[in-house]
Amino acid sequence: MKKAEENPGALAVNLRLLCNRHGSVAAVCRKINVNRQQFNKYLSGTHMPSAANLRIIANYFGLSVPILLSDPEEFQTLIDGNFFHAMATVRQLPEFSRFVSNMIVENNSQDNDIAGVYDRYQFSSIYKGFILKSAFCIYKNKDFLQHYYVERFPSFDDPRKIEYVFKYYGFCFPVADRLFTADFEGIQSNELTFGVYAQVKRNSKKFMFGISSGIAANVLRQPYSTKVVLHYRGPGLLRREHLKALTVMDRNDPAIPREALQYLGDGSDMIQMA
Repeated sequence: MKKAEENPGALAVNLRLLCNRHGSVAAVCRKINVNRQQFNKYLSGTHMPSAANLRIIANYFGLSVPILLSDPEEFQTLIDGNFFHAMATVRQLPEFSRFVSNMIVENNSQDNDIAGVYDRYQFSSIYKGFILKSAFCIYKNKDFLQHYYVERFPSFDDPRKIEYVFKYYGFCFPVADRLFTADFEGIQSNELTFGVYAQVKRNSKKFMFGISSGIAANVLRQPYSTKVVLHYRGPGLLRREHLKALTVMDRNDPAIPREALQYLGDGSDMIQMA
């Protein structure tokens, strides 16, 4: 990610997108107490806000400064499904505050070691016997580790076309050398999933091996519990090239990491309830 002073254009695109989703520019300026004429310079990309104003703007939209300054394509992926509004609503719930009061992790090396983009592998509940490759991203937003991941399923009739897309958004909690996740599906908005993972390094590769469980609000998607492998690919947020690679794969596909296949087994221990 470029430094703030080098990337006013990205900020301008992201700010215009946020303002379009939060009402008029004038209303935003009034609420954050920033001069409209000055804010227009931010929107045009001709001027970069001061560090103090960047924090004010980011706080108003419920973001961190690095996310506000991220690549516009990455930023668009993040806010699809009104994600930040949903996360801001969840953070304000007193029940959530009590739940995480003893789980908030200060910014430390563990956060930096966990954050980034992962390939996510699990046996598919839609394509029986095939392995689903999705894209998973962990990032820091204020005091929270948050994550989102995207699944894409090809059509049964024409594998070149995408039939289903699911997007999940949630929070991560590092506890006792484990990573706990809780998220919701943001397109149909009818499924909650939970996971627990442990980090493993093998031959300089970084993996997380764990278990994920999910329950939907209708009978079309059965409750499930299955093994999941997260294979670390690098820092940052999801990009277009990550999303293009998402599909279901034959378990004999050599592109699947050997370590992932060893952990997943043959899928016979995947639990589904009719």
